Amino acid sequence: MPAKRNTNASSKGSTSKRDRILDVAEKLFAEHGYDGVTLRQIASGAKVDVALASYHFGKKLDLFNAVFERRSAYLNEARHEALRRVQEEAGTAGPTVEQIIEAFLRPLELAQETGDDGWRHYLALVAYINNSPYWGRRMMSKMFDSLVNEFIDALRQALPGASDTDLYWCYHNMSGALTLTLADTGRIDALSGGLCSSSDFEAAYDHMIPFMAAGFRKICGS
Repeated sequence: MPAKRNTNASSKGSTSKRDRILDVAEKLFAEHGYDGVTLRQIASGAKVDVALASYHFGKKLDLFNAVFERRSAYLNEARHEALRRVQEEAGTAGPTVEQIIEAFLRPLELAQETGDDGWRHYLALVAYINNSPYWGRRMMSKMFDSLVNEFIDALRQALPGASDTDLYWCYHNMSGALTLTLADTGRIDALSGGLCSSSDFEAAYDHMIPFMAAGFRKICGS
């Protein structure tokens, strides 16, 4: 799932500089958070004038939003396609809980496994935002709530006896596990004495998918 380059700039040179600003901002915001980064630091890392960064993006907050939004469309598209595929293959019976959760999670694993530093920084930034009481409520809903509710609808059909309260609490727990996986903190490495690695994304998702499916089934009564 490689990142697509912006093609709206007026010239190849300006596109390169604009993307460079986004790439550096993505890395610095992921590593230091919003308050730990200045527009001047971003411009310096991108080897452009602060005035050029301001010209392309305006204030630091506008650049922060642009970084967050840049890759979200590709993630949403990949997850939509995965859900549509399992729905079409399942026919009238509908996909299982495991298939729905896998469609929701596997595209993120594939993004983490690209080895692309841009995706690594972006997903760490998503984890930072999702875990922030300030930024989470301001940014996650705008980019991802529509997608999440589509998956909740699919789970509602797979678990017809479930209450909406239980479905959303189960999603809440899945989101927490996903956030820690996206952050790739190395915590499990130390805790397990090296038996597990937070960068072993295949193992992380191979365990998370059946674990979460079992949780949904247990809590939602099916």
